[in-house]
Amino acid sequence: MDAVLGYLAKTRWPTRNRVILLLSVKAGLRAKEIACLTWRMVTDARGQMGQAIHLEDAASKGRSGRVIPMNEELRTRTALREYAETVWMPTSTFLIQSERSRGMSPQAVVNLFWRWYRHVGFDGCSSHSGRRTFITNTARKISTVGGSLRDVQMLAGHTNPSDHAALHRSQRGSASSDVELV
Repeated sequence: MDAVLGYLAKTRWPTRNRVILLLSVKAGLRAKEIACLTWRMVTDARGQMGQAIHLEDAASKGRSGRVIPMNEELRTRTALREYAETVWMPTSTFLIQSERSRGMSPQAVVNLFWRWYRHVGFDGCSSHSGRRTFITNTARKISTVGGSLRDVQMLAGHTNPSDHAALHRSQRGSASSDVELV
């Protein structure tokens, strides 16, 4: 990831591009989810950076909307907070913006990843590679914070856990710990 971050630091939109990469690698978001993410989904009621990404069904694949605790690296000054200072940010607009639009299509996000990975020599990588890295790293480390593979499924949006499992999960409170591991 350091090679890609090093390359992104030299691009025309380094802050935005870093956020896109981190949303993939540290939050496990799909290209469509990155493109459809709005500021409202990452901020609290006061407009401050939230502790979690509240991914709505409309922004996800099918009905896999979910709450993903935000990794510290995403919340820090050098990622989302810094990016927020560079763009127009009402709560209804898309988080990821292009030079010509206040949004970006999922295909444009896919194309960005393809160019970035090709440039650093990561042949065979795609927009889904960061998501796979997130899922793999989370699955390897989840038991150290009292989680299970079911928790990984929930974070990835692969299944819709029952209300009981979701309640048990929120009561245990290890979701934030889960994402800090990756």
